[in-house]
Amino acid sequence: MSATVPVPATPENLAAAVMQEALALPHSPGVWARAWTRLRTDRVGMVSLVIVVLFMVLVLLAQAGVVGAQWQSEVSEPFAPPTIIGADARELAEIEAPRPPNVDLSDVDPLAPRYAEIDARAAKIKTVVQAKATTLPLGGDRIGRDVLGKAIKGAQVSILVGISAALLATLIGTVLGALGGYFGGRLGDFLEWVYNVFTSVPYILLIFALAAVFKSGPLAKSFIATGIAPVVVILGAVGWTGIYRLVRAEYIKHRNREYVRAAEAIGASHASRMFTHILPNVSHVVLVQLSLLVVGFIKAEVILSFLGLGVPIDMVSWGTMLAESQTELVLGKWWQLAAATAFMATFVTAFALLTDALRDALDPKLR
Repeated sequence: MSATVPVPATPENLAAAVMQEALALPHSPGVWARAWTRLRTDRVGMVSLVIVVLFMVLVLLAQAGVVGAQWQSEVSEPFAPPTIIGADARELAEIEAPRPPNVDLSDVDPLAPRYAEIDARAAKIKTVVQAKATTLPLGGDRIGRDVLGKAIKGAQVSILVGISAALLATLIGTVLGALGGYFGGRLGDFLEWVYNVFTSVPYILLIFALAAVFKSGPLAKSFIATGIAPVVVILGAVGWTGIYRLVRAEYIKHRNREYVRAAEAIGASHASRMFTHILPNVSHVVLVQLSLLVVGFIKAEVILSFLGLGVPIDMVSWGTMLAESQTELVLGKWWQLAAATAFMATFVTAFALLTDALRDALDPKLR
């Protein structure tokens, strides 16, 4: 039998042995891997995730012009009802205007030779009018535009406004709250002063002031004042205060805990401790606030569009659809209101449930 040759105890061999033992040890999953495992066991969360993903795909397709691009086209009769209801019962009786006798009136009436041409043009116009649809899947609006196309295009605008503004407000509030709660001192006092200034001004007045800057102020002709950018900036600049207060409190609570001290002991920087170690442990607070901001900002877009401070008049959103449906309800035309409400309620509910599921998956107290 061959004897085992002993390996010299050199530093290189010791390091290799330690590395092999470390690789042989079982590795615990990371924070996000464990969160995904928990989320997959939540049926409500997974269904909500599928709905949110479908809406996001719809937004991307609308942004690319694949769907909803022809929402401004008059494809039906005014107030065409939904297909499930059927076309309105109308008596299509043609009333013929009295015509002069079939005699030559060219000496008396100089327009007599043009009568045949006028009749031909009227027949063409009548053919075009009759070619428009009498029903649509979700009905038509007052000028014959497809409500389904408007709802899809409105989903693109409203979701982009809500999510973009919520992400902007969450980014501002999280960064400022992390700085104020982690460092404290004069920086924390200064950020508290900024927070108190924003919260001391009434919410609606602050929105009007920022809207005036974008509508007629020095930024009126800038790139940021075009499209949905003004609404996103206004809502993001106003809505960061709530998440700032909560994140600051969480950072004050976590900055002196053992795992942060251990990260400091191994030489982790302030940025690493703030955003690599502490932020995952307070991410459930950030996600809940993000969900609330998305829901709130979609509602705020409705109000701003109703007041003329929201999206431009050449764009459509769920807010403009709800504003248009007010006059339509007087006439008994309810389908535009129903379509906008159904789209908005489905997305908002699914997004809120998904965020609750993510909060439960990321909450360190539930691990």
